[in-house]
Parts: sequence; structure tokens; C-alpha cells
Amino acid sequence: MPYSPVNYYNSDLKIWSSDQVVHYFDRHLSIGEIIFNEMQRHPKLIAQISATENTILTRQELFENIMHVASYIRSEGLQQTDVVGIIGRNTTNLPAVAYACFFNGIAFHSLNITYDRNTIEKLYNITKPKLIFCDGDEFEKVREATSQLNVKIITMRNHPSDSITIDEVLATPIEDNFQPAELEHGNDQTLAILCSSGTTGIPKAVTISNSRQILAANNHLTTSDIQYSHNTLDWITGLLTTITSGVYSTTRIIADNAFDPVFAMQIIKDYKVTWIIQPPSALALMVNTPEFETCDLSSLRCYMYGGSRASLEVQNRIRSRLSVDCLQFAYGFTELGAVATINLHFDQKPNSVGRLVNGLRMKIINDKGESLGPEELGEVCISNGQYWMGYFGNQQETRDMRDLKRWFHSGDLGYVDTDGFLYIMERKKDMLKYQNIMYYPNDIETIISEMPEVAEVCVFGVWSNIYGDEAAACVVKKQGCNLSAQDVVDYVQSRTDSKYKQLNAGAIIVDDLMRSANGKTNRIANKTHYLQVTHRS
Repeated sequence: MPYSPVNYYNSDLKIWSSDQVVHYFDRHLSIGEIIFNEMQRHPKLIAQISATENTILTRQELFENIMHVASYIRSEGLQQTDVVGIIGRNTTNLPAVAYACFFNGIAFHSLNITYDRNTIEKLYNITKPKLIFCDGDEFEKVREATSQLNVKIITMRNHPSDSITIDEVLATPIEDNFQPAELEHGNDQTLAILCSSGTTGIPKAVTISNSRQILAANNHLTTSDIQYSHNTLDWITGLLTTITSGVYSTTRIIADNAFDPVFAMQIIKDYKVTWIIQPPSALALMVNTPEFETCDLSSLRCYMYGGSRASLEVQNRIRSRLSVDCLQFAYGFTELGAVATINLHFDQKPNSVGRLVNGLRMKIINDKGESLGPEELGEVCISNGQYWMGYFGNQQETRDMRDLKRWFHSGDLGYVDTDGFLYIMERKKDMLKYQNIMYYPNDIETIISEMPEVAEVCVFGVWSNIYGDEAAACVVKKQGCNLSAQDVVDYVQSRTDSKYKQLNAGAIIVDDLMRSANGKTNRIANKTHYLQVTHRS
């Protein structure tokens, strides 16, 4: 069972802190070096099972695949300053690609398969990968998006005739006396690069270091654990699962299909999964199926979820099917590169995201940057006291996110109660999440503003237990123009191939937008008006 965090409060500084991280491995070893050693300690244990491709790999077999991929990357002449791109589902050989990057001390930049061509182009123009591993399903989109880069593209499945296949890579001879790379910058060096939307709509590439903080909440894992996460490598949870499975020699269950709640419940039952991490939308989808009432979740010993909120009804229904009370709300953000808080006290603190995990400090600040005490609402700031490379190629936003005293400014508004439990009330920033894909209202507002009939527009998120923030719009049409709400919805759909950047909650035509006293558009007020007009709760 996971540990119960112990937190301390300094009333003079108004700072909460936790115990130090317990180091089970030499502190100087990189994540890649740890996994390299651990893979060889348990060669006969099953490392990975694909529930969709029907493959089973022992740790020895997975280790050999990693060595082939790592040797291929070295044969291409990549240095530790280079980047490898990844856009793929959880196929049999994708974990080997991630571990191979770890072994070589080369960061990978992973993107979601649903990103449109323009987003891929913007992101990879930032990091300029030398190799990209992607599924054949997205090959043409990726090739078009990276046509200006000198990059080789390797496909992981459904291979087009003109692509390099992962099978060719796996045929690369293993380098003689292969050893994992010694990191040029130690454990401050970047391990992976994930994505976060920028405040201006320009995507940001978030660096994650080789810090041990990513292990802090999961030191309870052992070789008897069976891990399952449907999240791919572009999410911190997908990265977390990949790392912890390699470090703690667990068995990992993967699947390369779109998330299916019934299939997910079957995986838990058939493989006796003990550890799972999901977004709240997955919980909602599961409890809304008829099969949920008879599903078998009895093997679970750690059920983590996070990324946004889940209703108490959904949480209680999940708990009703568990044999051990192990549902845990975890809070964190990509920039931190780890879980920040975990709630292991659901009955006592049902709406809290919990207490700090080991190795962190927290404070709540007001608009003047002053620290606040218990029960006072402000911005949540977290410090791990460690080096952070920041947003790749974006120093200004890096400074905005983390101050000179190494405090991350989360952009979330919350408070800490007198028992040290954190409560998140709302986002300070406008970022929205649809099926865990981050986007900004401005992304869609820009598209709608292209319409010649549109005078003004305000886009906001309408919450769905299943999908998260569904975009909706209040639109002011130009005088004398004929424009319907459906025209707006259809236009947005025609201008983007991304499901999350569409008006999934609809639109309404209004005479004028709701505004604040200073004349600026009030997003919250427009959303309230929209909900009243459409009778949505």
C-alpha cells in the first residue's frame, strides 16, 4: 500500500512541506541507468503484455529490443543535445523506444496522435527532432508537418510502403559492450519533453528532468505489481507508468486501441491489475456502462486518478466496486514532472486533492505574491527545490512559470485547510482540457473570427463528466447578416481536424457579449448566460 504523506506547516513563512524523498538507488544514477540495471536483475519476469496485439515480453526480451533501438539511434549519430520525436499509441515496441532514449541520455518529445498538422509543425519546429517514431496511421500528417526538417520517420504499426519500419530498427546489431550513457549534465539533464498549451495559443514544450521526484509517490511498487494505464507517452501519467514499470520491475499491461471502458474493466479483471492511473473521464465512462455493476475490480490496490475533477457520485460508485479502499485523487502539473499531492482520506476530505508527497513544499499566494495562511484562497505554488530546464526555447514563459526562488506558479486557485489538505477551486488561467487534451478558448475564437458575418465571439468550456471541457461559444453577428448558431458550429468543424478544437457544446447568437466593468469580455459571465439560455447545468 502507498505511504500516507506527512506534512508540516511553518506559520512564520506560511509554507507547507513534506518529508524528504527516500532514495532507494544511487542518487547519481540516471533514470536510464537504473532501468538498465534493473532489467538485467529480473530477466525472466514478464515485463509487458499487450492486450490488443497479443504479445508478451519478458524483461530479457524487452531489454534486447531496447538495446537494438538504442544501437540504431547511436548508429544515426545522435548526440545528447538532440531530440527524438514520438507520436504513437501504446504498441508493443513503443516502450522500447522510450527506454532506448533513456539509455542514450537523449530526450524524446512526445505528441498526442490527435494533434492536427499545424500543431505538430509548430511543436517540432521548436525541438527539431532528428528521428520521429510514429504510427503509420499518422505517417502522412507527420511527414507533411516536418517537411522542412531533416528528419527520419520510423513507423510503429500499419507501415506505409515508403516508411522505415520498427522491424528494420529492431534488426540493428547491438553495439559491442553496450553501456548506458553517462549524462553530460547529470540528473539535471532533460529526460523527456511533453506538451502544454501557451497563454498566447502557441504550444510550449515542457522539459522533464531525470529527477527522482517522479518516483516519490510510487515507492510501494514491487515485482508482484501489475500496472495499467491507457494514457500514452505524451501525458505525464503515461511517462510515469513507463518509468515506474522499468524501475520497479512490474508487469505492465498496454493496449493500442482507443479507450473503451468495457475493455478497460476486462483488462483489470483478466490480468488482475493492482495499480492503475486514469483521467476522471475514464472513471465516468466506466460507471456509465451497464457492465460496471458486475465488473471485477477486486485486484486493485492502488487506483489513482487526476488531471481534473470527478464528481463525488462517480468516485463513490468506483469505490463501491473495490475490495480495498484505494481510490486516490492525485494532483500535479506537467511542469512539475511528478505528482504533487495525493488524497488518501476520501471519507474525511472528499473534495480535497490531498497532502504533499515527499520532497515538496507548497504555498498559497495572493495577487501581490504574498503568502497566505490556512483557509485563504490564492494561487497554488509548488517547489521541489530542483533544477528545471523550463520550456524548450521559451525563456519568457519559463520565467512566468517558475520564479527565481524555484517556485512553480500553477495557475490554479485553491486553499489549504488546517489539516494540511489542499483544495483546488478553479483554474486561474483559461486553459481547457477535452479528453485530457489541453487547448485554449483563443484557439477556437481565432477560427470563428475568420467568418465575415461575425462581429465578436467568446469561447468557454462547458463541463462534461466524460469529455471534460467541451467548447461552447457566444457569438455576436454583424448587423444585417444572416448567421445561425449551426453555421458557426459547422464552420469550426470545417476548419480543424481536431475533435477537441470544435464546438462540442454548441453555440448561441447574442446581441452583445457580457463584459466586466473595464469593458473587457467576461468569459465567466458569458458562460453563465449560455448555460441559462441552453438550460444546461
